[in-house]
Amino acid sequence: MTQETLDFETTVFDKEYVSLGGRREAIVRGGRHLFDRLPVAFEGVRQIGVIGWGSQGPAQAQNLRDSLGDAVKVVVGLREGSSSLQSAREAGFTEEDNTLGEMSEVIAASDMVLLLISDAAFAEHYREIFAALRPGTTLGLSHGFLLGHLQDMGETFPQDVDVVAVCPKGMGPSVRALYVQGATVNGAGINASFAVEQDVTGRAVDRALGWSVALGAPFTFQTTLRSEYLSDLSGERAMLLAGVHGIVESLYRRYRDHDGLSDHDAFRRSVECVTGPVSRIISKDGLIGVYRSLGEEEKGVFADAYSAAYPIGLELTAEIYDEVSSGNEIRSVILAGKRLDRFPMGKIDQADMWRVGQEVRAQRDAESEVPLDPFTAGIFCGIMMAQADLLLEQGHPYSEIANESVIEAVDSLNPYMHARGVAYMVDNCSTTARLGARKWAPRFDYLLTQTAYPAVNDKTVDRTPFAAFESHVLHQVLEVCSQMRPSVDIFVE
Repeated sequence: MTQETLDFETTVFDKEYVSLGGRREAIVRGGRHLFDRLPVAFEGVRQIGVIGWGSQGPAQAQNLRDSLGDAVKVVVGLREGSSSLQSAREAGFTEEDNTLGEMSEVIAASDMVLLLISDAAFAEHYREIFAALRPGTTLGLSHGFLLGHLQDMGETFPQDVDVVAVCPKGMGPSVRALYVQGATVNGAGINASFAVEQDVTGRAVDRALGWSVALGAPFTFQTTLRSEYLSDLSGERAMLLAGVHGIVESLYRRYRDHDGLSDHDAFRRSVECVTGPVSRIISKDGLIGVYRSLGEEEKGVFADAYSAAYPIGLELTAEIYDEVSSGNEIRSVILAGKRLDRFPMGKIDQADMWRVGQEVRAQRDAESEVPLDPFTAGIFCGIMMAQADLLLEQGHPYSEIANESVIEAVDSLNPYMHARGVAYMVDNCSTTARLGARKWAPRFDYLLTQTAYPAVNDKTVDRTPFAAFESHVLHQVLEVCSQMRPSVDIFVE
């Protein structure tokens, strides 16, 4: 994959350009003051069907309904007998007012269909879904998984429909919570990327941007559907979910068993440090801000940890990316989905450290802030930068690299682990993400424990990876992106 030159034209919204690492990318700035433009963006759309009620479905259906008012009808479509019917009713979608119906009927009656079902359901039902679409319909996705599956099957989207994507950079509960907060706090919301795969109506761009603005996205970045699913599936199997899971479990054991810390102190030095000071500093000041926050002696510890972790992050992210781009990971997800009835996903917070974590969280005190540990910071930043470099090597847009490697991790996901632990972070995500975290987290844990930490212990670390750190282009990219972060932090009730 090579770097693509992306641009778009919109007659409804105001396009701006930002410079990221010397590259120009087009964006759209959102806001509630733009809601009066939504009827124009959705011209020709009388009904939007939101299909599915998983992580994204409830948030997107409610946000769209609230933003569009009477301009466009929003209807939720679920399978007959779905366990989510009652939850949808409680959110105000009902059969009586024709805002809740059977999936295929809603698809056939809608001018824009947002498919927010599980990836396993995509694989099983895409043919019947395609058959229900009317020519000229706009098909919307919030993830590129279906494109990868179609390519693997040697098939394509129907040629007589638009195909667009809007991908919020956070889990569904945050998309809804920050939208609600945005009613009183200007700039609250979750940023999103958008892509146009097919435009048969000539209105696909404006409809996609209208969708993103209606969800409450403060900023919308452009990508392609293929680039999105490659970076998203790879990212959640690396730094966004699996990587951080493997990092903190390996660090906890190292601090307890190698350094002799108590269980509580080991948890604070590992998990609490990552979800606390490391994530907070990166969110506002980038990876370079973490390094600059350290004393001179601590910077040496950071450099050693960074250099020991970086090669492992690069190796595993490259393997993950190959598995995703070849279709192997998509096939693995589909096969795992077929086994779930027989072999349900187990809990991932049953190790002793997560019990300790419950105790640590219960004892938190505003006066006892967790210090920034240079070793933890170096390990975390080393693997994070390795993922960014792999995506850079593969030609992804800088905005996408920043979001899928850094911003989504520290702003959207780590806060959930900080609030309630790793299971709460992972299991609020899609089934595909949950499967990937369980599959790949042990690989990060193993290689850090078997390779990185022994090199640090034996003082055989090669600092070559760190030599490129201070001048890395990602720092400038994150500096620009930090100016486009939501005006409030994600909160977890």
